[in-house]
Amino acid sequence: MRYSNPISRRLLVSIIVVSAAFVAGFLVLSAADFLQGSWRFVVLVLAMVIAIFIILSYFVNKINKIIGDEADEENAEIRRELTQNIAHELKTPVASIQGYLETILDTPDMEPDTKRQFLERSFAQTRRLTSLLQDISTLNKMDAKAPGYKVEAVDICKLVDSIGKETALQRENAGVAFRNILFPPIIIQGDYSLLYGIFRNLTDNAVNYAGAGSTIMITASIEDDAWHFVFRDNGAGVPPEHLERLFERFYRVDKGRSRKLGGTGLGLAIVKNAVHIHGGDITVSNIDTGGLRFDFTLKINNFKEKSRSSARKKLKSPRK
Repeated sequence: MRYSNPISRRLLVSIIVVSAAFVAGFLVLSAADFLQGSWRFVVLVLAMVIAIFIILSYFVNKINKIIGDEADEENAEIRRELTQNIAHELKTPVASIQGYLETILDTPDMEPDTKRQFLERSFAQTRRLTSLLQDISTLNKMDAKAPGYKVEAVDICKLVDSIGKETALQRENAGVAFRNILFPPIIIQGDYSLLYGIFRNLTDNAVNYAGAGSTIMITASIEDDAWHFVFRDNGAGVPPEHLERLFERFYRVDKGRSRKLGGTGLGLAIVKNAVHIHGGDITVSNIDTGGLRFDFTLKINNFKEKSRSSARKKLKSPRK
């Protein structure tokens, strides 16, 4: 075994030195008949154990400090990268709005139809900017694990049915069909807005990227204390090398197309976080016959379990 870490090498050397010193001391003292009394042998063994314990404690503290420093450094790097991504994403719509408005101001005799076209494009960019800020705010609340989730009994069948109706025109324009194969009752104790965000973002994602002629299908089955949902389409799918990064913030398979469609690059990240908040997990895979498949679970009453766990902790904690 190779010990490339300096801390590991020093720890190993220290234990070897202590053990060697113990053996040498044992041999010397045995030759001098010092260990004839059993209590002296016990004292020597205890001394060795205490020495090794002190060494281990020292190096454990060192290792913990290094791990903590590395974690802080990694978190700082993630924050820097996220800040850069946010700045880049905000810059694009702001620059577009600025360009259109400057052109209008610098061209007093601009044709009314052209001016209206520029204003409509500016308005479209403001809507994209609003969506981006809303998604960033949603993720920040999730990351902060902020209290205030409104827990209620959510009928998933009705929720998905309403999303199907809301996206009817959008799907018609894209040529995407919608099949809600959920059989009531499917009741989840959770936050309605977060649960809505899961199914709405998955639907929007499929409508935008599955392709004309594809069909969205949603099914579910009960598994112990959770519902297992399958959200799939029979569209274009995603190149395999992109699958594991689909839930990353601001990650896009086709950046140009995503921005053209008004995507923020945060929809699937919101889906993943919302699923986790409801005690579940989510995976994505390509379907052999074509299309993309999301498998995810939602606990029937994850918030009740959390409140029980919190209550148990309070009962165990000593009173001040």
